[in-house]
Amino acid sequence: MHELTTELTELLAAAAAARERAYCPYSRFAVGAAVRTASGALFYGCNIENAAYPSTICAERVALFSAYAAGERAIVALAVIADTPEPVSPCGGCRQVMFELAPRAVVLLANLRSAWRVTLVEELLPAGFAFIDRSIDR
Repeated sequence: MHELTTELTELLAAAAAARERAYCPYSRFAVGAAVRTASGALFYGCNIENAAYPSTICAERVALFSAYAAGERAIVALAVIADTPEPVSPCGGCRQVMFELAPRAVVLLANLRSAWRVTLVEELLPAGFAFIDRSIDR
């Protein structure tokens, strides 16, 4: 198991605050996420649902896309939190996005009951689809 550092604990608090902003009138399943970049910048995400359900976007992708939209490419850590029995597990789509946009990130998965798990993107998606050269440093 990986270590829960002070930086990851702070990132989890940011994800919990982001969760409070979720727009989830259909599922009532609020999820928050936060990413930290190599520059130290924090970006937040929450799930945002839509009646046209495929248009819904997960918290992890909101946070990652926000960082990329701001010009930040070096994602070092991502925290995700939700009200689940065990630490929340990202969906397959989010795992693939993490695999491409944050391949070397440490990932903290947590729930509201203080359970957590620290992992790596490559552990979440060991054989993810890679169309681009993964040796390129982002």
